[in-house]
Amino acid sequence: MREIPVSTQALLEAQTLVVRDFMRITARVRSTGEPITEGFWSDVGDVAATVIDADTGLPAVYDFRGVGALISIDPIPMVSNLTVQEVEVKFSQLDDRVNELLRLYDIRQAKVEIYRGEFDPQSMRMVEPASSRFVGFVDGAPVETPSEGNEGSVSIKCVSSAQELTRGNPDMRSHESQIGRAEGDDFYTDVTTCADWLIFWGKRGSIRNG
Repeated sequence: MREIPVSTQALLEAQTLVVRDFMRITARVRSTGEPITEGFWSDVGDVAATVIDADTGLPAVYDFRGVGALISIDPIPMVSNLTVQEVEVKFSQLDDRVNELLRLYDIRQAKVEIYRGEFDPQSMRMVEPASSRFVGFVDGAPVETPSEGNEGSVSIKCVSSAQELTRGNPDMRSHESQIGRAEGDDFYTDVTTCADWLIFWGKRGSIRNG
């Protein structure tokens, strides 16, 4: 459960806080496969913002780019179950860093983290580290080609990490599969034939195939 300081609670009740979204995408360099992380936020300018890291639960400072690159994020339902959440994020196609992200890096199944920061409208400083709102993966990134004179956009569809719980395991119980996990383990040596064995209990006999 999120603990809200008394000062922040007063601003929330007065409905005076200014909300901004922060997003981190961990893609891969196409030529090497090395991970690379880019950060964007829904305001202008580049900032180093403190967030509650989604993996560690501890405060961490990350760099985020502004200049209007992050146009909008779908509303994110705050649930406490294993429901798979789907979120669409829209970027400006005119931003050079967004174009570089899509063309130079591979964002298929890239990790996505979305945070929300609350700012005091007087000082425009975050009242506390931005909280984690969504953790998941990129599920599609269509680029809309604009008509002449209009601005295009990039919509990245994301699904929450809970989707991993819906995946089946294609691996089968087999000798080959087991020695792939632990070389020399022959536990499944006869797994493909033992269903046909006839066992003679209480009298002399031999195992034979039916």
